[in-house]
Amino acid sequence: MTSTRSTYDVVIVGGGHNGLVAAAYLARAGRSVLVLEQHSEVGGAAVSARVFPGVDVRLSRYSYLVSLLPRQIVTDLGLRFETRRRSISSYTPVGDSGLLVDTASEARTRDSFVRLTGSDREFQAWQRFCAMTGTLARRVFPTLTRPLPTRTELQRAVDDSHTWDALFEQPLGETIEAWFADDTVRGVVFTDALIGTFTHAHDPTLRQNRCFLYHVIGNGTGDWDVPIGGMGALTTALADAARSAGAQLRTGCKVTGIDSDGTRAEARWDGGAVSARHVLVNAAPLELARLQGQDADPKPEGAQLKINMVLRRLPRLRDPAVDPRDAFAGTLHVAESYSQLEHAYAEAASGRIPSAPPAEIYCHTLTDPSILGAETAGLHTLTLFGLQTPARLFADAPTAAKGELVAATLAQLDAVLAEPIRDCLAVDADGNPCLEAKSPLDLEAEVGLPGGHIFHRDLAFPYRPADDTRDDPAARWGVATGQPNVFLCGAGAIRGGGVSGIPGHNAAMAVLEATNAGR
Repeated sequence: MTSTRSTYDVVIVGGGHNGLVAAAYLARAGRSVLVLEQHSEVGGAAVSARVFPGVDVRLSRYSYLVSLLPRQIVTDLGLRFETRRRSISSYTPVGDSGLLVDTASEARTRDSFVRLTGSDREFQAWQRFCAMTGTLARRVFPTLTRPLPTRTELQRAVDDSHTWDALFEQPLGETIEAWFADDTVRGVVFTDALIGTFTHAHDPTLRQNRCFLYHVIGNGTGDWDVPIGGMGALTTALADAARSAGAQLRTGCKVTGIDSDGTRAEARWDGGAVSARHVLVNAAPLELARLQGQDADPKPEGAQLKINMVLRRLPRLRDPAVDPRDAFAGTLHVAESYSQLEHAYAEAASGRIPSAPPAEIYCHTLTDPSILGAETAGLHTLTLFGLQTPARLFADAPTAAKGELVAATLAQLDAVLAEPIRDCLAVDADGNPCLEAKSPLDLEAEVGLPGGHIFHRDLAFPYRPADDTRDDPAARWGVATGQPNVFLCGAGAIRGGGVSGIPGHNAAMAVLEATNAGR
C-alpha cells in the first residue's frame, strides 16, 4: 500500500513484529500511523517461508520459538494466534545414554538424572534451581510491560537477596558451579545464557547473566513454546490487527534518513518523505545512528548458526531408551556440556571454528504439524541453533567458513545418532537435500541485523541505572534515543530481544504518554 498522506501522528521505520505491535496499539488509540518496511513483506525475522522448491512446508526461517510474548499483548490486540507447550523440555545425549527432562513427569526426570549422575543430588539441586528461577520469573516478567523500574525497584520486586546476587551480581558461572557438580547438568543450565550471545560463564560484564535472565522469565514460566502455524502466523495476525485499526503498511520502502528538530520528525526514502510528530525505529541502534548521520558504537556481533531441515523421518538415536519423538520434541542438546561450551568459546575467541560446535535442535512438527501441506504430511522439520560461532569467524571467507562449520556441526549431531542425519533428509524438486544454513553474515544481509546479532545489540538488565533520573516518557519506558520524539521500538530497546512485542508495546505507551501530556 502507498501512503495517502504527507504527515502522520506516528511513522514506524521497520515492519518487524515489534513495529507491528506498536502500530496496532497506536492505531487502536486513534493515532494516524504509517509503517515503512524495506522488504516486500512485513515480519522481519518473525516470518514463515517455503524454503525448498516443491516442498510445501512453511518453515519459521529465522526466529522459531516463543516465550517472551506477553498474553496481555495477544489479548489487547485481539490476535488470532496461539502457542503450544512442548511435551518435553530437553534431552541431552551422553555416550549411549542421556539426560531427559520431561516436564510432565517428575519421576521420569528423576530417574534420568539418577541414571546419568549416579545419585539423587543433581536432581534435587535442579528442582531447587528451577523453583528459584520460577519465582524470579513470576516477579520480574510483569514489570516488562510497565514503566522501566529503577535497579532498586526491581531488586525490591525480586525480594530475595540470594536470587539477586546469584543472577544479577556475580558471574553466572559462579552460581552454576555452586549449585551443580555434573558437567552435563551444568551445560544444560548454561545454554540459556548463550543464545545469540558470544560469552563465557565467568564474563565479568555479566553478558551471560543478562541473556540467561531473558530466557528463563517468559510469561512467568520460562517455557519456550511452539507458534501454531509457524512464526509467520504471528506476523499475519499482527499485520491484520494493525490494518484493521487503521494503520497503513507500506512495503518495498527503504528509509534512507531520519531528521528531527525535537518537535517534528521526517523519514526519507528514495523519491519521497513523510513527517510525523513521532518516529519509532524498529531497527538496531546502529542503523538508527546511520539514518541520522551520527557516529555509532562498534558494530554488535552475532554468534549463531541457524540450520533448517526437512526430514523424511526422524533419525534413530544411539540411546535406545529414548524415543526420537521425545528427544526431538523438546530441545536436544549436542556438544553442550559445560566444559564443551567453554572450550568452544575459547576456540572461537582465538579465531578458530570450534572443533565440536555446540548446537540445540527441536522438531516443530512433533508439536504442530499444521505447517505441512497435504502432500508433505508425515514429513518432519528440524531447527538447529548453533552456539559460540561469532561473526568474526566468517569475515575472511564467508562461504568456506560456513561450509566448514555446517560440516562440523552435523558431524557432532551424527555422533549422537544411530544413522547419519543426511540419510533422513527429504529432497526438493531439484533433487537437492532439504537443508539450508544461515550464518551471522547471512542474517545481516537478509534481515538487516548488524553483525547478525539477533538482539540488535547485547541485552540489558531490565532496569534503569541508578544515575538515570530522566523523567520523559521515552526514558520511563526504556525506548529513548536521545531525540525527544524519536523512539526505539525494536529489540535494541531496553527489555527488547526475542519474539516478544514488548518494545513495540512500550514505545507505543511512551508515545501515548507523551502526546497526552502535550509533548
